[in-house]
Amino acid sequence: MSATGSATAAADHRPTSARRWLWLALALVLQLGLVAAAVAPQLAARAAGAEYRLRVAPVDPIDPFRGAYVTLDYPDLARPGSPEDTVPGSGTVFVTLQERDGLWRGVSIGDQPPAQGPYLRCRDEGWRLRCGIESWFVPQDQAARLEEAVRGGHAVAVVRIDDRGDAAIVDLRTDSR
Repeated sequence: MSATGSATAAADHRPTSARRWLWLALALVLQLGLVAAAVAPQLAARAAGAEYRLRVAPVDPIDPFRGAYVTLDYPDLARPGSPEDTVPGSGTVFVTLQERDGLWRGVSIGDQPPAQGPYLRCRDEGWRLRCGIESWFVPQDQAARLEEAVRGGHAVAVVRIDDRGDAAIVDLRTDSR
C-alpha cells in the first residue's frame, strides 16, 4: 500500500466532528433527563397539586452544619396500628388522607392507591414513612420563631399533592388553620 492509502485508512477511523457533537448532545440530554426525573414529582405536585394542611412535629429543628433547616415529622401520618393497614416489608405505600377539623390525617396505608380521595405516595422504611415532605428550609431571621412554634405544636405544613400522590411543601405556617 502507498503512503497515501494508509493515511486515508487512518482518516476513516477518526470520529468526525459531527459525530463528536452528536455524542456530546446525547450525553447532555441523558444528564438533563436524569435531573428532570429526580425533581419531576416535586415539580408536578407544586404545579398541579391540590393544597392540604398537615400537622407537624420537629425531628431535628436546627442543624448547625446545614443552617436553619427544619426536619419535620407528621404525627398524623403515623401507622394506624391495625394489622390490616400495615404493609409488610419496605417499598412504596399509599397513605389515604381524610380531613378532620381543618387538618388532613392519614387514615389507612396500603400497597395500592385508593380508588378515590387524596393520598400520599410514600416510601416505607419500616419505622418511618418518607413522603418527600420531611424537610423545609427556614430563613435565618425566622428560625427561632418557627422552631418554637413547631416544638409547641402550633405549626402546620401547607402541602400540595398531585393526582399521583407526589407531594411538596409550599409553606410552613405557625397558625393551626
